[in-house]
Amino acid sequence: MSDDNKNLSDDLDDMIGDVKEGAKKAGDKISQKASEFSDDAKEIGREAKQAASDFADDAKQVLSDGKNVAIIAHIWWIGWIIALIMNNGEKKTELGSFYIRQMLGLLLFSFLSWIPIPYFPFIIGVIGLVLWIISLMGALSGEKKPVPIIGEQFQDWFKSL
Repeated sequence: MSDDNKNLSDDLDDMIGDVKEGAKKAGDKISQKASEFSDDAKEIGREAKQAASDFADDAKQVLSDGKNVAIIAHIWWIGWIIALIMNNGEKKTELGSFYIRQMLGLLLFSFLSWIPIPYFPFIIGVIGLVLWIISLMGALSGEKKPVPIIGEQFQDWFKSL
C-alpha cells in the first residue's frame, strides 16, 4: 500500500471512529432523553389517575347528595323522572324523597289549570308557580320545607316514593 493510500485509510479509520463515537454519544443522549420522557410520562399518568379518582369520588358524592336530587326534581317532568331514578336503591336519601313527593304533588296540581273555567287556569298557574318557587328555595337550602296548605298532604299521599 502506498503512503497516500495508507494516509487515506488512516483518515477513513479516524473518520469512522469519530462517526462511531458521535453515534454512541447521540445514542446515549437519546437514551437519556427517552428515560426522562418515560419518567415524565409516568408522573403525568400518576397525576391523571389521581385526578380521575378524585373526579369519580366527587361524582359519587354529587349523586349521593339528596340536595342535588331535590333540585333536579324541580326541573319539570323530565327532572322529576331523573331525580326518581337517581334516588333509588341504596342511594335513596330522605331529602331527595321528600322533594320527589312534593314535586309530584305540584306537577299533578298543575293539571288543575286545564279546567276551562274563566280565570281559573291563570289563578292555578300563579299559585302553582309561587308554590314551585317556595319548594325550590327549600331544596336549594337543603331543608325539608313543605309547601303551604297542601305540602303535608303530598307527603302522606305519595309516601311510597
